[in-house]
Amino acid sequence: MNIIVTGGAGFIGSNFIFHMLKKYPDYRIICLDCLTYAGNLSTLAPVMDNPNFRFVKESITDREAVYKLFEEEHPDMVVNFAAESHVDRSIENPEVFLTTNIIGTAVLMDACRKYGIKRYHQVSTDEVYGDLPLDRPDLFFTEETPIHTSSPYSSSKASADLLVLAYHRTYGLPVSISRCSNNYGPYHFPEKLIPLMIANALNDKPLPVYGTGENVRDWLYVEDHCRAIDLIIHKGRVGEVYNVGGHNEMTNIDIVKIICIKNLENQRASITYVADRKGHDMRYAIDPTKIHNELGWLPETKFADGIKENNQMVSGQQGMVGDHYFRRVSELLRKNVRQPLRRAVFMKLFVTGVAGQLGHDVMNELNKRGYEGVGSDLAPEYSGIQDGTAVTTMPYISVDITDASAVEKPLQKQA
Repeated sequence: MNIIVTGGAGFIGSNFIFHMLKKYPDYRIICLDCLTYAGNLSTLAPVMDNPNFRFVKESITDREAVYKLFEEEHPDMVVNFAAESHVDRSIENPEVFLTTNIIGTAVLMDACRKYGIKRYHQVSTDEVYGDLPLDRPDLFFTEETPIHTSSPYSSSKASADLLVLAYHRTYGLPVSISRCSNNYGPYHFPEKLIPLMIANALNDKPLPVYGTGENVRDWLYVEDHCRAIDLIIHKGRVGEVYNVGGHNEMTNIDIVKIICIKNLENQRASITYVADRKGHDMRYAIDPTKIHNELGWLPETKFADGIKENNQMVSGQQGMVGDHYFRRVSELLRKNVRQPLRRAVFMKLFVTGVAGQLGHDVMNELNKRGYEGVGSDLAPEYSGIQDGTAVTTMPYISVDITDASAVEKPLQKQA
């Protein structure tokens, strides 16, 4: 069995590679990863000399490179972990999330269609469901819960999920999807809540907690997640979605207190409440009944046991995380997260598609109401709609809205 694992130099992907090579020593595992900030090639050092393992440094968005790899390896399965996954980063720069998480997924599935595949598996997230109210602990996400995203990250993952299901229905591609709760465990990148808190506590730094810290997450040990994916790709039904949850709901503030004060015995740890994340989901909680009933999966690792392993990795006892990561994450939070929101004191508008009837009418109406702004479309010049409606005095520019640099110029002038 040949399996391409994308994003295998990241947190969950690397743990999955270790799991598969240990459980199936005759399988060939090909790791495809472009090594972004979250990828760490040294994580894979234990398997680099394994004759049944190969690492390829390419992006899933590079169609030529992906097709070349399929021609060389003839994979039986693809498990797609590759994704931009940090919510704060998606708020700062949504475009890279759309490119990697949506276009990259399409490229992989096109390769699967072209060269043939037994199973394409998409690793997704419970964040596609939105959130649940704190005062309804009886509610859980099931596979039938409607998609209701809150951030550019979750929107990009939901879009990819819909694309995967569409490829199954339209082309008959054998696919499956897993949606997991928050993972923790070895090789966790330290911008995430648990490793960041551990790192800061060990270095006597403040422990930044969003809002009041009452947001609830369902924590899943990464090895339990890997076992679930293993079952799904081998025994799960094609075309199905499986929720994978840890049965371990905890508030963020309780997580911080357990890790840093009780577990690390750091009584000097200083919890600092910072400005809440934009669109911050209140509660995630997964109902994993389907995967339990169909495949017999249940989480096996208690949080108290899993967190001890995580503490060891972050504290450097196994040399996986360095101080330069901690400094970089702290700088990221100070720069991009904690800044207070600025309120707009006036409004200017940038109206696109004004060469069409609706865009033209909207621009006219806004102009009549006294709004300042600019109208735009692809046409080099604009003289109004053919029905004779008068052109407004709102200035017009020709711009392709798919060209980011071209769009930035009028937006900067409007700011």
